[in-house]
Amino acid sequence: MSSELLAPLDLAFWHLESAEHPMHLGALAHFDPRPGVVGGQVLDLLAERAAAIPRLRMCVRGVWLPVGGAAWVADPGFDVRRHVRRVRLPAGNFDTEAARVAGELMERPLARGLPPWRMYVLTGEDDGAFAVLVKLHHALADGMRAVAIGAGILDQLATPGARRRRPVPPSSGLPGPRQVAGFARDRVGELTRAVGIGASVLRAGRLELGAGSALAAHSSGTRRLATAVLDHEDVQRVRRAEGGTANDVLLAVVAGGLRRWLLERGSGVPGAQPRALVPVSRRRPGAPPGSGNKLSAYLLGLPVAESDPLARLAAVRTAMDRNKAAGPGRGAGAVALLADQLPPLAHRFGAPLAGSAARMLFDVLVTSVPLPRSELSLGGCPLRAVYPMAPLARGQSLAIALSPYGGRVHVGLVADGKAVPDVDRLATCLREELGELRGASAAR
Repeated sequence: MSSELLAPLDLAFWHLESAEHPMHLGALAHFDPRPGVVGGQVLDLLAERAAAIPRLRMCVRGVWLPVGGAAWVADPGFDVRRHVRRVRLPAGNFDTEAARVAGELMERPLARGLPPWRMYVLTGEDDGAFAVLVKLHHALADGMRAVAIGAGILDQLATPGARRRRPVPPSSGLPGPRQVAGFARDRVGELTRAVGIGASVLRAGRLELGAGSALAAHSSGTRRLATAVLDHEDVQRVRRAEGGTANDVLLAVVAGGLRRWLLERGSGVPGAQPRALVPVSRRRPGAPPGSGNKLSAYLLGLPVAESDPLARLAAVRTAMDRNKAAGPGRGAGAVALLADQLPPLAHRFGAPLAGSAARMLFDVLVTSVPLPRSELSLGGCPLRAVYPMAPLARGQSLAIALSPYGGRVHVGLVADGKAVPDVDRLATCLREELGELRGASAAR
């Protein structure tokens, strides 16, 4: 049976998981109905297309060597019906009920002995509009790989059969002197960079969280999902008027939305800036799907104490420009790159310590997941909205993910259900903040 060792960062994500802190990411996709298409047909279609994706037939097994390592192996008893289920929603507003049930389903860790993914078809009483909830373990997929897996399921991008990569033949000889020298130089460079990142992490660590109790909590094991839709053209208007990137504008909206929410709930604005971890993909276009997680990140202080929305945007632009000038391979935000320098056994036994250390480095994850610009559908039913979902780090109560699609930016807010019962209000604050930012920019 063929196998593939987990890449170091994948292995780290695998061992970071606990019952209270499942390490899966996800997406809740809403589809408009089409006459003649019912939930059972969608379920069958999902099962057929998911079963044709080789990566979704793989599970994780321990290996003898390297010690502490693990490998992806084909599940000999793979049954796609274990992974694709239908859930009928109770009466009520479909979107509201879908978000509530999706939050509950996101609480449950994925079974470790099976391929680590699940899909749920959520249907209402009338069997018309439906939604699909996708859960993928972070060891299986980062944001870009999750999009690639989705590409194998949606109508326009699905392929009738699984496409296998041609195996790379083993080398027939020993490396020459130049290859050895090149490897040594690369290794020294990697270790030097790792030492620099480690030193940056130590300098950036804090004993006190910048956001106080609002963004920090002991896990209750519960999850609540809230969603928001932002007008992408409004984001672009602000970008054109104020400069920077669309992502800068969205990060400023997050900062302003958090400010509104903190003030409304009586938490007050923290004295120190809460820190956002902003992931950066290092995946090259066309990289093979089995090449492991390719992530780094930037650390960004969110200017929630600033009352002027344009000043908040300017502060975000300055900080992100500084991050980009340094590059994704430097600074404390690049902590994920340290995974490549650690042996597998260190990931196995160091995961609890690493998980607890996250709260000393950042307060909230804010990630952007790009989607194809073309209109997408499933079974001929148009994709109406898609809300990405990120996992919660240990000791944190909120994660924010954003995906532009169809002229709108879809925001998925994943919160600890007991620590942040008012996450729906935060979603409203984000919409209000974009309106204020757009108005302030237009008034200049």
